[in-house]
Amino acid sequence: MATYTIRKIGDPVLNRPTEEITDIDGRIAKLADDMLETMYDEPGVGLAANQVGISKRLFVYDVGYGPVTVVNPRIVESDGEWVYEEGCLSIPGLLFELVRPNAVHLVGYDLDGNEISIEADELEGRALQHEMDHLEGTLFIERLDDDQRKAAKKALREMNLSATVEAEPRRSTASAGGLRLP
Repeated sequence: MATYTIRKIGDPVLNRPTEEITDIDGRIAKLADDMLETMYDEPGVGLAANQVGISKRLFVYDVGYGPVTVVNPRIVESDGEWVYEEGCLSIPGLLFELVRPNAVHLVGYDLDGNEISIEADELEGRALQHEMDHLEGTLFIERLDDDQRKAAKKALREMNLSATVEAEPRRSTASAGGLRLP
């Protein structure tokens, strides 16, 4: 059973940038383990800490190669373009094709405090970008084009979910939140 309840669109924690983690300790490791359990229960392929109400720069993901935890991540490079249907555990039921860079280079730390460097493309690259967006307080629907945004607003109204779907992302960072497989 999931340890955490995933926060849904409209929850203010999802719209605020998260705080750097200054000490990777047992509490952070426990948080990551609990987040993985929650992510697998949904089922999702990624989950950011603020999606469970904790405003820390940490996310977990598993795109089929085993679980990975990234602390204080940064995307340092991106390349190409890839259109893929994307959804989010914090916005259940909505899927939209979204253009993002195909390949990214992400750096951060593992749970032992070691620096890590991940070069990823396609689904893994998209998961990294989606989760990074969450850590910056950006939901994937904020990256939709005008027609998609109108459809998202309508769908959210019909599902009685409150949200602001902005025309452009609030921050200019590499893209990435609880990515769900379509």
